[in-house]
Amino acid sequence: MRKSFMGVRLKRFREERGLTQIALARALELSASYLNQLEQNQRPLTVPVLMKLNAVFGVNIQRFSDDDEVRLIASLRELFSDTLAEEAVSRTEIEELAANMPGIARTLIRLGRRQREIQEHEAVLAAQLGQDCGGEVLLKPMPYEEVRDFFYDRHNYIDAIDTQAERACNDWNLTPGNSLDGLEQRLRHHDIRILRESGEAGEKHGESLRQFDPEHRILKLSAHLRPGQMAFQIATQLAFLEAPAIIDEISAAAKLSSEAARQLLRIGLANYFAGALILPYRRFLDQAERLRYDIERLAHAFGVGFETISHRLSTLQRTEHRGVPFFFVRVDRAGNISKRQSATDFHFSRIGGSCPLWNIYEAFGQPGRILTQLAIMPDGRAYLWIARTVSQGHAAYDAPAKTFAIGLGCDIRYAERLIYSKNLNLKDSESFTPIGSGCKLCPRENCPQRAFPNIGASLAIDENSSRFTPYTIHSA
Repeated sequence: MRKSFMGVRLKRFREERGLTQIALARALELSASYLNQLEQNQRPLTVPVLMKLNAVFGVNIQRFSDDDEVRLIASLRELFSDTLAEEAVSRTEIEELAANMPGIARTLIRLGRRQREIQEHEAVLAAQLGQDCGGEVLLKPMPYEEVRDFFYDRHNYIDAIDTQAERACNDWNLTPGNSLDGLEQRLRHHDIRILRESGEAGEKHGESLRQFDPEHRILKLSAHLRPGQMAFQIATQLAFLEAPAIIDEISAAAKLSSEAARQLLRIGLANYFAGALILPYRRFLDQAERLRYDIERLAHAFGVGFETISHRLSTLQRTEHRGVPFFFVRVDRAGNISKRQSATDFHFSRIGGSCPLWNIYEAFGQPGRILTQLAIMPDGRAYLWIARTVSQGHAAYDAPAKTFAIGLGCDIRYAERLIYSKNLNLKDSESFTPIGSGCKLCPRENCPQRAFPNIGASLAIDENSSRFTPYTIHSA
């Protein structure tokens, strides 16, 4: 285990609890001098001390996790690369900030995000010059961005929602993989009946997948929904009926800037409840471990699609019963990332696009086939990536359809637990694909796929030569 020096975090925890060093040392059965050395980073915070903190105070040890530190470092590097600073901020300074003052680091990141959002809105308004903008200057982040960051900051796991949904699954005697009848019966408990729409209008005319009529107590569902999709839509409606208090509490407590963001968060929490209801935590995780995280076999066992299984796998971070921490992403052919959630430390840039060497883009050339990739980041961290396309629609010949690529990745240290590591050489890092967190942040000098020079790089420009790599960087 790498030595973890978490003195500032430990001191902050102690001050939050209103404890003196002597009081905390007694509670942890440590000497006061040893605790002082921990807080001064003269000793590493060991696993036995972490376990004692958890046992005595119920502390989530994720608070002292190196993974959180890695996430902060990646976000800070992006922040300072995208900031017009008078002098460069070194990696060492960034690492010290992330390790010793994580609260300040997170505040800086939020301020940086707000600055970028303002700049983006200014660019939009500039492009609309000559049109009537109503005199309103948009300075707030987009609601969907706030909601995405809400889940990302919580490692894509909401314990209160997850545990309540699991209890409901047990109380209602739902059978995972065949829960439709039980869900419909629970709707009848609320005096709600289901109406399957004819589908004659077709999806091309904007047909709703789910529409609840509270006055007549009717839940209208699209005729084109498959059983698993139908179960998810019913479960989402049940979330608003069965868990309104916890949804209201979480959305009210979230630090969001607009009512639109809060409404989107409510929908996101209801969707989370639905996934946790039809894929209950322990039964789903036990099955995932038994099948070595084989997504297609899990999809067959639980009667839902590839994307639903992949997304649920990225949420399995209950403190006492964790699954593999995954990073989940959904992209379209143009490279737009419409979903991005992480239970791990993997980080892709919010600026300048993502890496073209990432296998998720290759998936569009081999639709329906699962692709695997062993990839290594510039900081030496390696990952196993799984990618496959999914399509929705095709209700009729001329009906619109949408196709995405789904990516699911985990740190290489978890790869042996996955069926997708079969026949892969996990030890030969020389053969791993070198990828980065977007060209504008990636320091790799000789990448032929580079679309932009990395921010802050000094270009070596020579009109008398031409090279295979598009940008030549001055070596330090």
